[in-house]
Amino acid sequence: MKFVTDRKRAQGLGSGRSGTHHHWKMMISSAALVVLVPLFVFTFGAGLGRDHSDVVDYFARPFPAIITALTLVVAILHCKAEAEEAIVDYVHGVKGKLLIVALNAASYTMIAAGLFALVKIAL
Repeated sequence: MKFVTDRKRAQGLGSGRSGTHHHWKMMISSAALVVLVPLFVFTFGAGLGRDHSDVVDYFARPFPAIITALTLVVAILHCKAEAEEAIVDYVHGVKGKLLIVALNAASYTMIAAGLFALVKIAL
């Protein structure tokens, strides 16, 4: 018979003390996306229907390139944080840890590939 207090029984199962930080991080990235997505749609839309050389010249300018890069990075990091939260909530053990590692690898690979493509176009 074990004499374990309620605190010891619940240790590790309660608050992770990171909910407020995650909430504010999501609120800030959401507010950034509220501004960035319409800017991206209008800047990307201005390049649609042009020839390849015109599009390359258009994205060589700083404003469209910066808006595209910021939108890419903020959107992928926002989606990564939400997917990571879902994995933490619903997948446990080694499988959950492996999924988080795969998610991090995939999201940072997408950011690197997108920024590399943008730099290749812009330069």
